[in-house]
Amino acid sequence: MKATDAKLINLLGGRGQFVVPIYQRNYSWKKKQCNRLFEDILRVGGDKKISSYFAGSVVYFEPDDLPETSVPQLLVIDGQQRITTISLMLLALVRFLQKNPQHNLDDSGEEILQTYLINAHKKDETRFKLLLSKKDKNTFINLVDEIETTDASSQRIDENYQLIKEKLTAENIQAVYHGIKKLAIVDMKLERGKDDPQLIFESLNSTGLGLSQADLIRNYMLMNEPVDTQNHLYEKYWYPMEQDFVENMDYLPQFIRHYLSVKQSTIPNINLVYEAYKDFDKDRANNNLTKEYALKELRRYAQFYARMAFHKEPDKALAKGFDELNKLKMDVVYPFLLAVYHDYEEKIISKNEFIEVVRLVVSYLLCRAVCDVPTNMLNKTFSILHKKINQEAYLESLKAAFILMKANQRFPKDKEFKEALKKRDCYNFRPRNYLLRSLENWGRKEPVCVENFTIEHILPQNEELPQAWRDVLGENWQEVRETYLHTLGNLTLTGYNSELSDKAFTQKKTTNGGFNDSPLFLNESVRNAQTWDENAIIKRAELLAQRACEIWQAPDLSDAQLASYKQTDKEKYSLDSYEYLHGDMRDLFNRLEKRICNLDSEIEMKCTKLYAAFKINQANVIEVVPLKRGLRIYLGIDFEKINDPQKICRDVSDIGSWGTGNVEVRLERADGLDYVMMLVEQALDEQRGED
Repeated sequence: MKATDAKLINLLGGRGQFVVPIYQRNYSWKKKQCNRLFEDILRVGGDKKISSYFAGSVVYFEPDDLPETSVPQLLVIDGQQRITTISLMLLALVRFLQKNPQHNLDDSGEEILQTYLINAHKKDETRFKLLLSKKDKNTFINLVDEIETTDASSQRIDENYQLIKEKLTAENIQAVYHGIKKLAIVDMKLERGKDDPQLIFESLNSTGLGLSQADLIRNYMLMNEPVDTQNHLYEKYWYPMEQDFVENMDYLPQFIRHYLSVKQSTIPNINLVYEAYKDFDKDRANNNLTKEYALKELRRYAQFYARMAFHKEPDKALAKGFDELNKLKMDVVYPFLLAVYHDYEEKIISKNEFIEVVRLVVSYLLCRAVCDVPTNMLNKTFSILHKKINQEAYLESLKAAFILMKANQRFPKDKEFKEALKKRDCYNFRPRNYLLRSLENWGRKEPVCVENFTIEHILPQNEELPQAWRDVLGENWQEVRETYLHTLGNLTLTGYNSELSDKAFTQKKTTNGGFNDSPLFLNESVRNAQTWDENAIIKRAELLAQRACEIWQAPDLSDAQLASYKQTDKEKYSLDSYEYLHGDMRDLFNRLEKRICNLDSEIEMKCTKLYAAFKINQANVIEVVPLKRGLRIYLGIDFEKINDPQKICRDVSDIGSWGTGNVEVRLERADGLDYVMMLVEQALDEQRGED
């Protein structure tokens, strides 16, 4: 690498052509940044005491694969925003001087144009000193060639150019030009065969300078490829993927995280998706698979994701299922559903089977939410759920997997779901609208647009309950109101909320637009009720909860069907199988086992030939190898993530181990148990996905 001090304008006036590679982001400076640079240049240019003003660095390299030309191309790694903005300022100066020839600078407008903006004797794209990417390129070229811009032009280029033109005046033009000439940079040209552009790029962006995890992955996949290959891969795979996410670009790193979870059954930290993808890509490179293969597959899964998450599914029946899923706002399901969508595309399952899978997932999520089952294990549950499916019995094996889940992973049975739904506060329930919409429209061929209605409390919310209501509810009216006000039995939909207000129940039924006039299913049971008291609310809640059980059905298999999926074989190994696990070591192990299992009801211990594994969601969290003088413990967490003040942990990720964890620690005495448990809890948090 050659790094030298230089004037930016001298760099632009050299014989090279600065090219922004296609994988780089578009020009993104807004008026705020452009205005700030203009004001700094104006101030510096007007102050004779200031000889230079530091404007950052420009990093570029001349790729090996470009043909030899009289205008060498220099690919910009860092500095695109500053180079582009200064080029726009120089162009604005040229246009000002062309319109106002009476104003003289050190150089004429034509000299500025031919020195810093164009190569006058060239006819092709080498004519331009700066070649941007994507639509920025055509917009900038049109400005230089004085061709009228179109609706497809780059908004940022147009806006900033117009801003600069408006700010240039006869009074400040001299200072602006002098200020541009004073801009100093670090000129960093990478040497072919010596410097790795990708490593330099990572270093420049390691402090969070605005590139997303997806931006970093795009540059990693394209940067070191020949320019023609870059253009091909970008146009065929990456750009179409960006178009799928065009209004949802913030979700692109999240999608890649889901994709990695599908492929590896582990969930990377959302802030480390780039590093996780690079690790994943090593397998591709080791197997001599091309980057085109990798990007083609990523693009394919991105299509699956966009169809499910962004309402882009062309099949109406599938789209309806995805719409229900999206209303629950639980994106932890996507690693599993991406894998299922792949199976659907490969014709391993039919469309109806896919719809049934989505229905099961929706029912699982809704039933758990109603029953307040903790959600902290859901991401792990869905990251490995696809591995439990037998493709020869797809739906049956999935149902079995759901049925056999325990504790905080469980799929609530109808009885639990029904009782919870009748009692819970449904008014302040996040999926409230989805719940009522589904109860109303279940079985309808012509669904009611629930958005045209508002939620109505049949028993009013008003704390100063009118006397007529108190008389109906009886002496314990306050207790009845507190118990049932926001429950499902007391909630309905109406288009006449303000008309019904706090009126007595008979008036709510008979008033114009009241319950007796309502065509909604949810109001049928209200219309048939003679009074509205505790018994009426309980009766209606029972009716709606039974309907809910039919909508969100728990999976059901016969004992014979389920038997083949249960682990019926006796354990081949037990604690007695370990040679050294007796006496003091057995006591130490028992104490460790108790402490670990008390951390989470989901943790199970299974003995293998070499170690005792503590598993959660069928994934190993901790492995314990009994030794003659202690216990060797492997923790399922990356070494760099472990907080180990005493420095007793050992990184075994590269040297191998009996267990599957990356961190090894020894426990030899009971007085070290508290500290080891502090390390164990970190591994457990990592498995739970508590980033």
